[in-house]
Amino acid sequence: MKAWQVHELGEPRDVLKLDDVAEPEPAAGQVKVKVLAAPANFPDVLLCRGEYQVKPPLPFTPGVELCGEVVAVGAGVTRAAVGDRVVGNPILPGGAFAEYAVLPQESTFAAPSALDDAEASALTIGYQTAWFALHRRTQIREGDYLLVHAAAGGVGSAAVQLGKAAGATVIGVVGGPAKAKYAQDLGADLVIDRHSEDFVPIVKEFTKGHGADIVFDPVGGDAYNGSTKCIAFEGRIVIIGFAGGTIPRPALNHALIKNYSIVGLHWGLYHAKGPQVIDECHVELTRLADKGLVKPLISERLPLTEVADGIGRLGDGSTVGRVVFQP
Repeated sequence: MKAWQVHELGEPRDVLKLDDVAEPEPAAGQVKVKVLAAPANFPDVLLCRGEYQVKPPLPFTPGVELCGEVVAVGAGVTRAAVGDRVVGNPILPGGAFAEYAVLPQESTFAAPSALDDAEASALTIGYQTAWFALHRRTQIREGDYLLVHAAAGGVGSAAVQLGKAAGATVIGVVGGPAKAKYAQDLGADLVIDRHSEDFVPIVKEFTKGHGADIVFDPVGGDAYNGSTKCIAFEGRIVIIGFAGGTIPRPALNHALIKNYSIVGLHWGLYHAKGPQVIDECHVELTRLADKGLVKPLISERLPLTEVADGIGRLGDGSTVGRVVFQP
């Protein structure tokens, strides 16, 4: 089969090679799928660079989520059967940017019928991360002001839709006019282009001095620092990642004086600490998809042959919305 492989670490365009490799076979408790769609995620960029928290042995195939058709199952599998359309997270080093992949059954979920293959493929990591951030870690409430950084990105776009579904007023911060249009299409109530505007005074004015009740921050750096200046009383800043490249050093005296919380989220830990909660999350996301309240907006649907360029552009920050590869 065809699969993109990384033989040495570096920038995606330089190290991703389309190879012929043997098809994987499922072991006990595993599900083999024909890949129908696989989205680009920022962890794929970090995997190529060797900067992700998971470091698979070389060579490996990146691609951390997919939608696929089950073609074989290992012994003891009860969550999927041959012919099912599923979404989930493949087992590295055999990722989703290939014609076939293997998933552990605990990371395999029924694909929502309301979503097509490309849309369904983008429903696990980004949407589950955003759901845990908003519903488990910051307890979003109807009427909250939610400030989302990188609102046109994979996880930020999910936070915008889930925030609206929860009844929040959503403020999205993006970089550039094309990304601003995408965030508006997602349903953000206010979109701020950080390339031309300072989000801090705009958030204060828009919220009539109240500030953001929840800040969703996958960026770090200046995004985090500015957020501390427009956070509400009893506000919560949830740390998702550091796509901006700079890890902030929080001034804890400032959090004390302004009475706000700094909350971390590591979505992957829930697989070990509370896998039943991930199942509950998928049920809720499926319900919201069926009601039309969440729907990944796919900006590019590309053939498998364009993975290296697509992941490279994601790493450059030049993509808008979700980029999905379909073999």
